[in-house]
Amino acid sequence: MSYRDLREFIKVLEERGELKRVAAPVDAELEITEITDRVVKAGGPALFFENVRGYEVPVVTNLFGTLARMKLALGTEDLDAIGEELCALLQPELPQGLWDKLKALPRLAELSSFVPRVVRTGPCKEVVVKEPDLTRFPVLKCWPRDAGRFITLPLVFTKDPETGRRNVGMYRMQVFDARTTGMHWHIHKDGAAHYRKARAQGRRLPVAVALGADPATIYAATAPLPQGIDELLFAGFLRKEAVELVRCETVDLEVPAHAEIILEGYVDPEEQRLEGPFGDHTGYYSLADYYPVFHVTCITHRRNPIYPATIVGRPVMEDAFIGKATERLFLPLIRLQLPEVVDINFPVEGVVHNCVVLSINKAYPGHARKIIHAVWGMGQLAFSKLVVVVDANVNVQDMSEVWWRVFNNIDPRRDIILSEGPLDVLDHASPRFAYGSKMGIDATRKWPGEGHEREWPEDIVMSPEVKALVDRRWPEYGL
Repeated sequence: MSYRDLREFIKVLEERGELKRVAAPVDAELEITEITDRVVKAGGPALFFENVRGYEVPVVTNLFGTLARMKLALGTEDLDAIGEELCALLQPELPQGLWDKLKALPRLAELSSFVPRVVRTGPCKEVVVKEPDLTRFPVLKCWPRDAGRFITLPLVFTKDPETGRRNVGMYRMQVFDARTTGMHWHIHKDGAAHYRKARAQGRRLPVAVALGADPATIYAATAPLPQGIDELLFAGFLRKEAVELVRCETVDLEVPAHAEIILEGYVDPEEQRLEGPFGDHTGYYSLADYYPVFHVTCITHRRNPIYPATIVGRPVMEDAFIGKATERLFLPLIRLQLPEVVDINFPVEGVVHNCVVLSINKAYPGHARKIIHAVWGMGQLAFSKLVVVVDANVNVQDMSEVWWRVFNNIDPRRDIILSEGPLDVLDHASPRFAYGSKMGIDATRKWPGEGHEREWPEDIVMSPEVKALVDRRWPEYGL
């Protein structure tokens, strides 16, 4: 099922016992974080804080904090099936003749039905505030050493100053005062590319921020989409219904009509300010650095708006399940380029960009090395600090099995690859900012020609006949 807005999703969560309302008064500074952290790590429900001290606006957290809730957010019981469908829509097939062109028409028609459409007005315009004041909203201070309060679940809308192409990304925003925030654009992200182009032109970059869109649109802002794919088109595909947009009041941008809160404004190309530290999804504080400043020129919102937030910190946190959705949805697209890949796992402790594990149908000597280098050249997987490759029969979702294979199957000199390249901005262990070393581990069985001169041993596996016998007689053993 698809959700028209955040409120419909909250209603469904509540009906299914997946949301808990908290009536007791709570503080937006640290207290909501501590409550949410305990609930996330216990696999608990989404939390709706009705009574935040000093504010009239409620806060909702942990919307995506279990895999079941992540599936519910995207309206599916099978994330892999969505990935296969997405792959079928996006794979580049060139029609060879008239019949092939005719067969492609239904696919094109289906895609066109997901294209976002602009409507005259929407609920996000119910209240228009031309004298904006961010302090009205219960923006959270999450961790004790955070530099201040941070907006943690924003959908940041920009347009390429040269092409006009839209981007929607999710970048944290430190609230400096009633009308300004930081804009934590990582250098590798499209929003930062738009900022650099505007800076080169000496122009302000218009920016709009949506808080509290429908869950598919929130997820789409985090997705590592192929170059040129509109996040809102992807959201429409997930929803099976186009996202409705309205034009902003003070900037030339369109935003989700059914969002809870819209912040309109601009980033000045010559202005930067010290932003951070911030307790990040790595489980460590990301360091303070200089980032662009977002100036708010107008706020629009629904009557009685809901403020959404996510808490990040030491895993497992809510973002782990967003990462798991990405893992399943984008596996078929990875297979388009690397068809030998069987499965992939982003271990939770690796916070997506620090470790990726792949199983492959190995076909020749050096095959695992080829996969390792290919991963380092593929989109956002290029930031992977550790790439582990195992054979097809290994369950990569079982990290105990993976580490057993790694610890037993490798000869360090032969099977470990060291390289250098770009790293995620949040990697604090690299000696230089966003650049450092990477390691690939070939934990596959070694073939002749891979430098292993001895016979490779077989796995210990009980015979099927004995397993079946013991299964049949198990009750007799009294165990």
